[in-house]
Amino acid sequence: MRILLILPAAENVRVTRDRPSVPRRAMLRFSVLPLTAVAALTPREHEVKIIDENVEPIDFGADCDLVGLTFMTALAPRAYEIALQFRARGKIVVGGGYHPTLCPGEAIRHLDAVVAGDAEGPWQRLLADAQAGRLQKVYRQAPTDAPSSETSFSTPPPRRELLQRTARHYITVNAVQTTRGCRHGCRYCSITTFHQRTHRQRPVCEVLEELKGIPRNFIFVDDNIAADRAYAASLFHAMIPLRKRWVSQCSIDVADDPGFLRLMRDAGCRGLFIGIETTDPDNLAAMGKAFNCSASYRQRISRIRGSGIGIVAGIIVGLDHDDPGVFQRTLRFLDQSGIDAAQVNILTPLPGTPLFQDMWAAGRVTDHDWGHYDFRHVVFRPRGMSAEELQAGADWLYAQFYRLDRIILRFARTFLAVGPLPALLGLRLGLTYRYDNRREQIVGRNPAMRWTRRAALSPAAAAA
Repeated sequence: MRILLILPAAENVRVTRDRPSVPRRAMLRFSVLPLTAVAALTPREHEVKIIDENVEPIDFGADCDLVGLTFMTALAPRAYEIALQFRARGKIVVGGGYHPTLCPGEAIRHLDAVVAGDAEGPWQRLLADAQAGRLQKVYRQAPTDAPSSETSFSTPPPRRELLQRTARHYITVNAVQTTRGCRHGCRYCSITTFHQRTHRQRPVCEVLEELKGIPRNFIFVDDNIAADRAYAASLFHAMIPLRKRWVSQCSIDVADDPGFLRLMRDAGCRGLFIGIETTDPDNLAAMGKAFNCSASYRQRISRIRGSGIGIVAGIIVGLDHDDPGVFQRTLRFLDQSGIDAAQVNILTPLPGTPLFQDMWAAGRVTDHDWGHYDFRHVVFRPRGMSAEELQAGADWLYAQFYRLDRIILRFARTFLAVGPLPALLGLRLGLTYRYDNRREQIVGRNPAMRWTRRAALSPAAAAA
């Protein structure tokens, strides 16, 4: 069969035949691992091509037999549009990834089949059934697909050569996965739901063999690379002679073990994405993330940066204990704590998560357009402010944090305190987010100004 694997893109960054220019945001693109991994699982008798709509247009007249889509919730409407067009041309269209796994009943109304969960095993069965004309609706891993240990998984190296035509549009096409899932139970997190609160490891020897075949700089796309400290330590010790340089993501509690931090740095770690989320302990407790311990944020951040590792912080605004002053407080914290870059997310109740179930039951979900579930739109009724204030404040926080003067100051500070590579990564990421903000004309406003004026005039009015 001729197989076309597609990653849909949001309208504001999508490349089409009428709009062929690729947005200058390579720092936010790192491989298309779900599709290159699925391509590696595909028997070589099949011909595979990959299209990422973020960097090239879809050819709906492509000569193919089967189309595979991977997508998260915000891209579901676009995925269904693509499926409609290909199915009208007589193609088999199947889907996988987070949204089809968490909403298989919905997805199957638009697709011919769905792979729910991990692809190893189900994908090969789907292809065999498609060839035989007996395609089923939903494919899941069977006990015979999984490795003997419930805490491990094995997968072949992704087929990165399929991205050769478009590799220049990515910060790297060398993405590597060593573990899957996370044992934490954060109520907003679809990762926990997708992996059923498990954390599985790939054999260290398998990872090392893959690392030997890629360039020095790469990214580990693990959800929490330090979740199993013994496994991670074994991997990092073995990596030291390879002299690699990489970034990944993990929990902030990695700062509590100075020896492990040194080992990460020796193994090549130069940057970490860490879910800070909020500085309010009540918010952390309500979301099942009290282990973050906000009182120790600054000390922990200082330890990580002191080891020579930069930090990109994940921030959530709109939590139930947030008021209109949260945006100003968060900006002050980010400025003072030494964070190199930040991803500011509006709280989003993703389907399948406990947060969605709670908000749906309480009638707080106000927007049913999945396209708005991109962490940049307010899709629910906040508790401590209006939806308009949350949207304006989140935009203001993004625009202020990525002001040019702040970007330059952070670069200089990190260069002196952490080192040139983390500083350069932070600078490039900051300039990319600034480019996005200017391109989307994101300005926002600080709702605390109006809130403060109301409080000064009438404390009772401000509390209303």
